[in-house]
Amino acid sequence: MRLALITPGFASPGEANFAIPALTDTVRTLAERHEVHVFTLRYPHRRDTYGFHGATVHAFGWGTAGGANRLRLLQSALAAIRREHRRQPFDLFHGLWADEPGFVASSAGRLLGRPSVVSLLGGELIGFPDIGYGGLLSRSNRWLTGQALRRASAVTVGSHFLRQIAAAHVSNDRLHVLPLGVDTQLFKPNEMSDASRITFHALTSTEPPADPAFHILHVASLSPVKDQATLLDTLAIVANQHPEVHLHIVGSGPLQPSLAAQAAALGASAHVTFHGEVAHEQLPLYYRAADLFLLSSRYESQSMVVLEATACGCPVAGTAVGVLPELLDPTQVVPVGDAGALAGAIDALISDPARRTASARESRAAVLAHFALDRTGPELELLYQGLPAGIR
Repeated sequence: MRLALITPGFASPGEANFAIPALTDTVRTLAERHEVHVFTLRYPHRRDTYGFHGATVHAFGWGTAGGANRLRLLQSALAAIRREHRRQPFDLFHGLWADEPGFVASSAGRLLGRPSVVSLLGGELIGFPDIGYGGLLSRSNRWLTGQALRRASAVTVGSHFLRQIAAAHVSNDRLHVLPLGVDTQLFKPNEMSDASRITFHALTSTEPPADPAFHILHVASLSPVKDQATLLDTLAIVANQHPEVHLHIVGSGPLQPSLAAQAAALGASAHVTFHGEVAHEQLPLYYRAADLFLLSSRYESQSMVVLEATACGCPVAGTAVGVLPELLDPTQVVPVGDAGALAGAIDALISDPARRTASARESRAAVLAHFALDRTGPELELLYQGLPAGIR
């Protein structure tokens, strides 16, 4: 098949910050069997055409363009896709994110008589005014997403949690749970014995403490929707009961100074380390070194970090968003923003090593069965192949 994938941004030499590993993994997998063209609307910042693992990337370089320039962005993207289609027809258009990419993909499908797929990959159907997060807060985003979801031949979501939200906007026959896959060749358990596994002290070149710590890992951008404020409140509660606990936060963002100040105010600074950014290929070392992975988000459409952690054999606890409710025992999933409940779930896991081991084993089996890249890639191909050649 000749596939046109439309995205907000994509990996590019010299602009690694705009690489989303799960997206690049999907493109790489599809390009092994199909002719794939990626049309990237905003990033990288420059206009360019380049190769990526067998795919061709067409970068429009619109950056943060808004207002009237946003209309020009959409018009020029459609025009470029139509020109490429006339050169050699595409079989299908796929918008990854439902706002601008979904609008472009579904519009191209309608104009050119081809099926279109739209994937809800973020907060397109969410609105949190208190933190300024979600597509529903923008009138133009609401309109773009609405048009995309109405026109698409098929709509995919990465979790049953998001499917419940999307069901109010998409008919059941067009709505599919089809997650982005995790690379289980990269994210896999420690192959050495527990005694020889790498530790956080080795990763950070620090001296080991006098007493062994219980290491909790959190990987996320430091932003309001990830709710690290609740994460630190939880840490303070747990540390009172388990002084050996230590929280490792991997990621960067505008909230780091305020979070560090919060940790100090809670008297928890000695129990937390901010590691900053860690290269994607180094993350498995952190997951394997952790005793528990913790998610505190107010919203996740799927949560790749949870899948990465479980694929590495790390037990998980967290808020009832994304894949967590379908992946974990209910006792390990708590309401959003409830530090007390999250602390209780952590306490139960710290106190029961056998339960942690069993949870990690069961969750990893579920990831291998339903979320591994070598499963989700073929499932996406089957969805493509099952769509009619004309417009729905």
